[in-house]
Amino acid sequence: MSDTTVNKEYDYVVVGGGSAGCVVASRLSEDPTIRVLLLEAGAKNDSPLVRWPAGYARLQGSKVRWEWSTVPQKHLDNRELLFPQGKLLGGGSSVNSMVYIRGNRRDYDSWLEQGNEGWGYDDLLPYFRKSEDNERFADVYHGTEGPMGVSDQRFPIDLTRKFVRAAQEAGFPYNADFNGRSQHGVGFYQVTQRAVRRSSTAAAFIYPHQSRPNLTVVTNARVTRIAIKNGRAASVDYLLPGSARPQTVAAAAEVVVSAGAINSPKLLMLSGVGPAAHLKRLGIEPVADLPVGRNLQDHMDVYCCVSLKEPVSYNGHDRGPMALWHGLQFLMFGSGPITSNVCEGGAFVSTTGDCDWPDIQMHFLPAYVIDHGRVRVAGHGMTLNTAYLRPESRGYVTLASADPMAEPLIDPDYMSHPNDWRHSIDGFKLAREILDQPSFRKLYKAEHLPGKEIRTDEQMAAYIRQWAKTDFHPAGTCKMGKDETAVVDVDLKVHGVEGLRVIDASIMPTLVSGNTNAPSIMIGERGVDAILKRREPKAAIPTMDGKRDKRPFSAIVGGRLS
Repeated sequence: MSDTTVNKEYDYVVVGGGSAGCVVASRLSEDPTIRVLLLEAGAKNDSPLVRWPAGYARLQGSKVRWEWSTVPQKHLDNRELLFPQGKLLGGGSSVNSMVYIRGNRRDYDSWLEQGNEGWGYDDLLPYFRKSEDNERFADVYHGTEGPMGVSDQRFPIDLTRKFVRAAQEAGFPYNADFNGRSQHGVGFYQVTQRAVRRSSTAAAFIYPHQSRPNLTVVTNARVTRIAIKNGRAASVDYLLPGSARPQTVAAAAEVVVSAGAINSPKLLMLSGVGPAAHLKRLGIEPVADLPVGRNLQDHMDVYCCVSLKEPVSYNGHDRGPMALWHGLQFLMFGSGPITSNVCEGGAFVSTTGDCDWPDIQMHFLPAYVIDHGRVRVAGHGMTLNTAYLRPESRGYVTLASADPMAEPLIDPDYMSHPNDWRHSIDGFKLAREILDQPSFRKLYKAEHLPGKEIRTDEQMAAYIRQWAKTDFHPAGTCKMGKDETAVVDVDLKVHGVEGLRVIDASIMPTLVSGNTNAPSIMIGERGVDAILKRREPKAAIPTMDGKRDKRPFSAIVGGRLS
């Protein structure tokens, strides 16, 4: 790996060193005959704030994130919502809360039903397992030989344990593995960590292979355009800090765009791949008229905050002498609050009764976390986030101008579909039920947000319009498929352009039911096999005696779970 010597040509130029891009570059470079260049707009992720789990709460600002905002959201009081994404090697995997969630089996089977051959759950489970080195599970659902550490949290705070118990008191079953047979229930999240250190895709897939002579990594490299000549992606232009003129590097085989659900469509449109009418208005010559940037989907958080009678939360532990003490505790013993990802407990529940495919995800935060942590509250509190997992609202990403340095226009069009309102309000009601259980009653002081006076659906809708925020899971803007709404095919090749693929969360036809980091890593693994024209064998879900069970998966897990 090198940050200094860059050749004029590589076999593969990978644009974007995030959750998927690091996987793509690393796996391709396993073949010593393949020359790989990885270009990342952000910096190296060598800060202790990246490596130490709790440090992610301070990973904010333009040095480590794209600090975007949405256009005014007409269904959310015309607010311009903060919409950040990771901008350093490892991308979102370097700045997120490390929650390891894959989504639901039926998410991927629905992709298959939409005509995306090779993208059903049985097809994709081997790719999830391939990346994974799970410290606890070793079974058909989990791998133990992959480069990415997945582990239990070492020292979850007692308040999180009370949440897990309270949710059971509310009638939800305990689930020891959200990524196993069933997603439904409440439990402790596993996290992308190894030895209580963050296991980002940079740490797992790139840094161990720095000595590979065929892998070159350039950070702080802002890609401005893909040159498409005679219908083929030929080269990539990028800017380095302090340079007024772009560098150009040729791709002998392919250009792989892995810049995420916002920057991937932006780069394609800057390169002439996108809605022709939109590009012409900006003076960009269209190369391929495709619905790039459409189909934007995101999970939206609706949260409830409760003030506590006792000092049992994480509030105040990140400042002053307490922060110093916790730092020493972590360095000396590998214990204490710095081992926490803050988002320690969670639940997948259903507002419809279909517990095979929960429609609400909850993230429990044993602290006040209001408006991305930008609102400070005195004292101690806890926050329960709820997100409708399969939003039907669809937005877009477009260019503001032909200037590569201009910010894109981002419109998730949150809550534009009436079903999103129904599920979001019903999910919020379930959160309130959990927070009102006996396990919390001795600690419960008052509901800080929205307040006990907010009771009707209309009042809850007004609260959502005022306070809802992104859950950081944008997807779908370079949709995979065969119809007129698709940008890439099942091998992630861009329709109508040779030598160009998109491999990241933007290819999702529909958003998965959960956090998007693990699925993005899977997409990276699956995308590499598409490039190399190979395929992992389908997963076989065994019975207890080890024989292949030929029943439908729903029959194996026993149908609905109560």
